[in-house]
Amino acid sequence: MGLLSEKDRKYLIDLFAKELQNNVKLIFFHGDDCEYCDLESQLLDEVKELSDKIIVEKYHKDSEEGKKYNVEYVPALIVTLEDGVDKGVRFYGIPSGHEFGTLVQDIVTFGKGAKPELSPETIEKLKKLDKPVKISVFVTPTCPYCPRAALTAHNMALASDMVTAEVVEANEFFDLSEQFGVSSVPHIAINRNPDRFFIGAYPEPQFLQQVLELSE
Repeated sequence: MGLLSEKDRKYLIDLFAKELQNNVKLIFFHGDDCEYCDLESQLLDEVKELSDKIIVEKYHKDSEEGKKYNVEYVPALIVTLEDGVDKGVRFYGIPSGHEFGTLVQDIVTFGKGAKPELSPETIEKLKKLDKPVKISVFVTPTCPYCPRAALTAHNMALASDMVTAEVVEANEFFDLSEQFGVSSVPHIAINRNPDRFFIGAYPEPQFLQQVLELSE
């Protein structure tokens, strides 16, 4: 039985036919003793069938590709253009529930050329970054506010080569969530520092301000 309903399939086939101008590559990483890897693999197989512009590649975390993309946990998903160049857009954990919508929007954004959907002011400030910034957005499938934070972070990664934005499914990575003191979502940690975080789906200007201040 498929994970996507027939209604969702029809909607997404139509959406991708209208919106995708370029090929989009979804690079999936699995590993040993990975509870959700098979499920995410099945989900991506179904997504691939929705458009001939969606390419899915699958690798083991310990493969050369895993090292190339610096994959730390599984399941992992990296979204790129067809050339496979890492734009810093990542998911750790299966993008289900509300987060499936985040993946769909990412596919559309990359299908239009991976241009950041941010204000010119935000893009200008991000281009001035001179040191790497990692944004970790902890989410859950049932959180209706999480996609806004996740997409803002992913768009910031598209705006600057200095930014990597990872969306982490908090329930799947319980130990990591505990390490970062995640008690409510979206919980946004900066540079993997448990003491540098903010909580909530802030509007873009405030989100940027938090990222810049906490990364100093």
